[in-house]
Amino acid sequence: MKKRIYILFLLLPVVVSAQQNEYKPSPLYSWENVGKVGFSAGTVGWTSLAFSLFGEPCLAYWDGVNSNKATVMKFDGSNWVNMGTAGFSAGIAQYISLAFNPVNGQPYIVYRDLGNSNKATVMKFYGNDWVNVGSAGFSAGTANYTSLKFSLIGEPYVAYSDEANSKKATVMKFDGNNWVNVGPAGFTAGSAQCTSLAFSPTDGQPYVAYEDMVNSQKVSVMRFNGSSWQNVGNAGFSAGASFYVSLAFSLAGQPFVAFKDFGNSNKATVMKFDGNNWVNVGSAGLSASEVDWTSLAFSPAGRPFVAYVDYGNYNRASVMKFDGNNWINEGLAGFSAGRVGFTSLAFSPAGQAYVGYADSANLAMATVMFYDAPTGINEPEHLQLSLYPNPASNELTIDLKNVHREIRCIEVDDVTGNQVFATQSSENKITLDVGNYAAGIYIIKVKMASSNYTGKFCKE
Repeated sequence: MKKRIYILFLLLPVVVSAQQNEYKPSPLYSWENVGKVGFSAGTVGWTSLAFSLFGEPCLAYWDGVNSNKATVMKFDGSNWVNMGTAGFSAGIAQYISLAFNPVNGQPYIVYRDLGNSNKATVMKFYGNDWVNVGSAGFSAGTANYTSLKFSLIGEPYVAYSDEANSKKATVMKFDGNNWVNVGPAGFTAGSAQCTSLAFSPTDGQPYVAYEDMVNSQKVSVMRFNGSSWQNVGNAGFSAGASFYVSLAFSLAGQPFVAFKDFGNSNKATVMKFDGNNWVNVGSAGLSASEVDWTSLAFSPAGRPFVAYVDYGNYNRASVMKFDGNNWINEGLAGFSAGRVGFTSLAFSPAGQAYVGYADSANLAMATVMFYDAPTGINEPEHLQLSLYPNPASNELTIDLKNVHREIRCIEVDDVTGNQVFATQSSENKITLDVGNYAAGIYIIKVKMASSNYTGKFCKE
């Protein structure tokens, strides 16, 4: 079976014109560039997009003009700027995964570190530059498909395909001093590829999805129950072999996976666990044609979206969302200026979909685009809730716009899920005294008879 990872897609002949460099989608397309197209200094790979807790889009990548080391940039509202030194890793960085600590807001990245014997390294942005978290190259051997996520209390976890353990999956966490195994190393039945890590928002436990080589390369998902790893439903549950596996949780706590589905003409498929079985979300093979680099994420309002490289549209970027019955395109399919690679999907706090990628129309440099739908069309539930100032020191205003006056319950939870405040109000704008709250991230929940709203704020 032929599987392609386009690490070097940028080396293929590409005709670049001045018109392509200045490309900006028509307003009809609704996809708009975030700052300058091709904003990186040179070619990029292994792009990973995430939002800071203050709503800034940040992109980590393998940096072609800095010896293929890791670089992270953020959009400051006007321009893309480096976070610390460009090319800060010790050596070449691959399988890059970027995430923000939900407690203190610090960005972390994990990658396969060619400067440390191809082992896993995690670094965080501290002060003005990037520093190692624990020892560099902490895995027992070569780490492939590294994936980084945080527990609900802010502990960094890393999943990877572990060559020191027959390429089976291993998960490690940083305990404040060292990286330690979560359960046994190499816990899967056989070798695992495309490992993707996520945390359940309901029980707080880590889950890992992967291409399961002992089960005909189909998708399997395992969950850590506090002492051991166990299968979630049947192992190897997809219709056929898989690749580019991406795991995410719904707001209700259901695990979803998106993947390139060799059992359905190499198209994208999304499945969820219904408590007993893995079932298709909408139709299997939801895309119009073959895909690569599937990236799954949930909007703040709870809708699943998937981004991918779209073969049916000249390998350009496409994004689809599930409307409850069917998968539909978000804007036009194939909205990017040219061919793309390493598509990475994330949502802004305002509920807008953003996609980062290596952009062949701009010399394989980094481009990020967002879906600029009119207010009230794209995720209206989230756009109606504003929290300010954010971060807050003494007072926080909760502002509900264009919401009918009715009695609603307002709750404040910390990141561990503990409720720290609750009240009822029919006002559309209320001010909370947060002066005595401990510094950190808090979740605002507004519950009404007709709908619910959520948001985050940071207490300084």
